[in-house]
Amino acid sequence: MATKTTDYTKVMKDMMGAFPVDMTAMQDVFKTQATLSDKLSKVALEAADKSTEISTKWTRDTLSKLSNITAAKDDPADYTKAMTDFASVQAEMSAETMAAFAEVAKKVQMETVELMLAAGKDMSEDATSVMKKATADMTAAAKKAGTVAAK
Repeated sequence: MATKTTDYTKVMKDMMGAFPVDMTAMQDVFKTQATLSDKLSKVALEAADKSTEISTKWTRDTLSKLSNITAAKDDPADYTKAMTDFASVQAEMSAETMAAFAEVAKKVQMETVELMLAAGKDMSEDATSVMKKATADMTAAAKKAGTVAAK
């Protein structure tokens, strides 16, 4: 009776060949990350646009109020009144502008948190899908390798 020795090189080669890399799962992960980056970029660009708009309005309003200070006056007391009025208006405009910037920051924070939570859920689902597929592939490959080794 002749004993047949198992060719473990062939078994290993067959087993490694049975573990295909699932590129669709990797593509899904990449798409999820690319989508997140896209959405975060849009949030940042929108915030930059809104912040620029707020700054421009503040600058224009300030410049228009400066014309009252620089205008020639008949009475020296009118210069003091113009400066006082400008300071008062400037303080009010500054408070309004800071509140507008705070709203932009609050919106960015809320949108970022929402995106990160959604992305975390998507990435978790992607990872679960990848792991389930890998487990199924490894189980099938192990069964196939076991069958080949038994022959």
